Amino acid sequence: MNQLAIGFLNGFGLPPSDFVDLTADLGCRYMSIVVRGGPLLPLGYPLYSLKDDPTLRRDLLAAMGHRGVAISLGDGFLVLPETEIRSFRGDLEVLAELGVPRINVVSLDPDLNRTFDQLAALTELAAQFGMETDVEPVPGLTVGDLPTALAARDHVGRPDFRLLIDTMHLVRSGATAADLAAVNPEHIGYAQLNDTTLQPRLDNYMEEAMFERMVPGEGELPLGDLLAVLAPDIVLEIEVPRRSLALAGVSPIDRMRPCVRAARHLLSERGQ
Repeated sequence: MNQLAIGFLNGFGLPPSDFVDLTADLGCRYMSIVVRGGPLLPLGYPLYSLKDDPTLRRDLLAAMGHRGVAISLGDGFLVLPETEIRSFRGDLEVLAELGVPRINVVSLDPDLNRTFDQLAALTELAAQFGMETDVEPVPGLTVGDLPTALAARDHVGRPDFRLLIDTMHLVRSGATAADLAAVNPEHIGYAQLNDTTLQPRLDNYMEEAMFERMVPGEGELPLGDLLAVLAPDIVLEIEVPRRSLALAGVSPIDRMRPCVRAARHLLSERGQ
């Protein structure tokens, strides 16, 4: 079973069709994407908008068909205090055209009750395009841990609203493999695999999360225990952005090869 995905964050703005080639050259079946992309680092990549550029969408679909790659996740959905959920309709239309089965959302709205209501509204809107909505608990954000994400799920009350589990965020928020095992597997829609230390390596948590994660197995997270309690058929997205290597001129494929190799080793130990 080829359940590995390559996360868009690893590319630091790598154009979509190039990302298809990266995913395929790494022997992976899936990739995640954002509707609007831009260079997070000075690597020379252009800004792009899949919403505003139909030629880019056509080229992306052609590349996916040619290389046998599918998009497993539409990322980058952000709830803010002033967010109008209906404003996401255009982005969802684009992702539906690309065959995306789910979106990922986080909230920076400090009002928890309003966040829950907005998550419910987004889930209803995404469902109109045949997509499920996954919320990602991230320390420091409004939905910052597993209990809050589960409370959001109870509030939304729909089977197409599920959790996205990121190994770094899960452990750094204080959860254990036992806590994850206590969650109904049907409530978890997606997983992101990466490693890090148990204690922060940078002063700013989000900077560490977005720019400097570690190859699976090279940090201190209990990845084997976490994988053991996830559903065996879940898509496992490798999300290991490594800014220092990118700025040193290491190519995306050379940055990602050790991560894919490590992920396959972990899955082989699990018997997959």
